[in-house]
Amino acid sequence: MKKLNYVTILVLGLIILSVTTNANGVRKEFKAYEITTINDLHVSKKVQAIWTVSYSNEEAPVTIVKRKTAEGIEYVVQGKFFAVSYTNTSKGFGAKAVRKSRTSVPKQINYAVINKEELARQEIILPNKVEDEYALGLIASYLPDLINDNYTHLLN
Repeated sequence: MKKLNYVTILVLGLIILSVTTNANGVRKEFKAYEITTINDLHVSKKVQAIWTVSYSNEEAPVTIVKRKTAEGIEYVVQGKFFAVSYTNTSKGFGAKAVRKSRTSVPKQINYAVINKEELARQEIILPNKVEDEYALGLIASYLPDLINDNYTHLLN
């Protein structure tokens, strides 16, 4: 009888674990990405370069716009439902909330998609400036961690 109770508890525990894992969504690995340079755009003098980052062929790519600012270089990363800024300054390379003037994503939607705690952790990723190619690799690697688990499908 005791053996039957232990087996029943074990089976129920495994079922509950599998249901909660599926309900919360197991975070997909975003190790593979493709960065593409956009060359044929008529952009303003303030925009230095534009790239797209794709994590899969099924979703729209994320756009990265490079701008020179008074503090250094700013990379504005924008998807359909989120936007974030990565800065490359004398203080280092890291993420911060994007200025309202740099995005068309409503603030409420952006705050629902972006993980505020992770954004604070990524405030300084490296303590020094980096070149564009390295910055793009860092952005593509760190961006999935900024997206709340319920919204990771926006990248895949």
